[in-house]
Amino acid sequence: MINILSAKELMAKIAKVEGDKASKAMKAHEAAEAEKKALLDRLTHPSGLSDEEVLEKAATIVNRAVENGMTSVQVFRFPNSVCTDSGRAINQAEEGWEKTLTGIPKEIYDFWQRQLKPRGYHMRFEIIDYPGGMPGDVGVFLSWR
Repeated sequence: MINILSAKELMAKIAKVEGDKASKAMKAHEAAEAEKKALLDRLTHPSGLSDEEVLEKAATIVNRAVENGMTSVQVFRFPNSVCTDSGRAINQAEEGWEKTLTGIPKEIYDFWQRQLKPRGYHMRFEIIDYPGGMPGDVGVFLSWR
């Protein structure tokens, strides 16, 4: 015997499927937000790395870039919200923009000042994407020309 659901039963089934989809989407959104918050927390606190450890990482990145014939390389990327002004001063190339850095980006800048600038390296921070026309992530570039 063939059993066909009533229109009311079909609508209830559709509502359940839609509810399950919405629930999955909400859970995915909550997980993404938690991941984003964890990243921001990690970026706004000290890394705990010594200059020697950072120098070793920098050497690896620079040597790989040089082997590929490059004279500059992006060494880090972070959300503009890590800056005290959401990256406005970086975007406008204002004098003193580096004072808006916090956490690990500030550590990177300070490390460059102490260890790499005296060796002839240049560092540039710039907004590298514009989601919805608004400034997004900041890229940190190291060059040796």
